[in-house]
Amino acid sequence: MSPGPDLDLLATEVRARLGEAVLDHAIAYDELTIRVPAAGIVDALTALRDDPALLFLMLCDVTAVDYPGREERFDVVYHLLSPRHNRRIRVKVTAGEETLVPSVISVFPNANWYERETYDLYGVLFSDHPDLRRLLTDYGFEGHPLRQDFPLTGFVEVRYDDTERRVLYEPVKLQQEFRNFDFLSPWEGTDYVLPGDEKARG
Repeated sequence: MSPGPDLDLLATEVRARLGEAVLDHAIAYDELTIRVPAAGIVDALTALRDDPALLFLMLCDVTAVDYPGREERFDVVYHLLSPRHNRRIRVKVTAGEETLVPSVISVFPNANWYERETYDLYGVLFSDHPDLRRLLTDYGFEGHPLRQDFPLTGFVEVRYDDTERRVLYEPVKLQQEFRNFDFLSPWEGTDYVLPGDEKARG
């Protein structure tokens, strides 16, 4: 299904108001997505919020997508809603592991916890954030669990010990080495003998 004329018109309006700040745009899944430079995110969101023809007054979410094969591995994604015009827009900026993405708390105060969550789970750094610390993971947690290269089992196991009457942090001990798993099933054939198969091959 092709995008409706309303989204094409919205894309034209946004480009007219933001000018060269819009690096590119796309329409997919009935929603307009624009890409702006990380350094220009505060100005872009301010214009989207304040322009009478746009009025994207509500920040619904801030998150990220990880592409570890890219030099700038993250897309930081902002979802906005215009209650007045009943329209949505997605704004993206590209960032590397060391890129400081300006915080948008001055434009949308509710970005505070969204940015903390994005930092915690992906490791995206936000400059001028008043309290950029982990939000969902435990104190002392290592790594960022929604990165594509984060191991599924994590590195540390947390448990309460009745004998010592305290929480213990221990390295994860795997019965099977999942991190080097070859993804082969018995039907595809393996390079090793599965437990119990030694009799059939004898």
